[in-house]
Amino acid sequence: MIEKAYHDRDGQIWMDGEFLEWRDTKVHLLTHSLHYGAAVFEGDRAYGGEIFRLADHSTRLKKSANLLGYDIPYTREEIDAACKDTLAKSGLKDAYVRPVAWRGSEMMGVASKNNTIHLAIACWHWGSYFSDKMKGIRLCISDWKRPDPATAPCKSKAAGLYMICTLAKDKAAATGWDDALMFDYRGRVAECTGAHIFFVKGDELHTPTNDILLEGITHDSVIKLAQARGYKVFKRDIMPDEMKDFDECFVVGTAAEVTPVREIDGIHYTPGKICEAMVMDYDDAVNGRITMFKP
Repeated sequence: MIEKAYHDRDGQIWMDGEFLEWRDTKVHLLTHSLHYGAAVFEGDRAYGGEIFRLADHSTRLKKSANLLGYDIPYTREEIDAACKDTLAKSGLKDAYVRPVAWRGSEMMGVASKNNTIHLAIACWHWGSYFSDKMKGIRLCISDWKRPDPATAPCKSKAAGLYMICTLAKDKAAATGWDDALMFDYRGRVAECTGAHIFFVKGDELHTPTNDILLEGITHDSVIKLAQARGYKVFKRDIMPDEMKDFDECFVVGTAAEVTPVREIDGIHYTPGKICEAMVMDYDDAVNGRITMFKP
């Protein structure tokens, strides 16, 4: 069944402190963030009616806004409560929850200080990001590179920073790949278009943590889960010529969860015991069977 377009659905969205009918949650054409990319957002995910690591997501949302020079006019606790209320209002147990904050339309131009800061939260059903993910996905190498942190607020989950991700993802799909792996401005392995990456050698996990990467909540969860199993985790710079030397590879993110990789542009991997363990442990964690992340 083809789902309805996102603007044409039943339900309600929390917007600036109240619930509005889904189709009525509109912003003006001259909204500042539409023109200048200064919206920030989160991708929260609910399992069995509970939003996984909600407080961490709300904290990062406020930090993202601060890095763009504005403050969301709600406390972390108020954002948490609004996310929970939105999930409850939806009637869904397993869902994607999207808080988004943006600068309004009082002022148009590069300057922004007179614009009202808005916050909205929507919620909808979310299935698997990659189909048949245990088979492993295929990644190409993107032509686009993650930017120098001196040129963009890389630690903010800002809408404008995803423009190159969309370009990379669309080109990957058009040429038969599942996603694209991006390098950074110095040529180091960085991340996929919406997920962090791990490589495996024996019982060791290696993952990039360089200065341009968003502080990933799923990334942090997987590191803690791997360490709890006794695996050594090395957070370090990884260069492209190292990729051929690893045994396994997988990507992680709120949407992707833990997804094995079987190929990166001609380099082949076989999803094995560590991929399987991390898929299983992450599923146990988000569904409450592993309790280390419970508030």
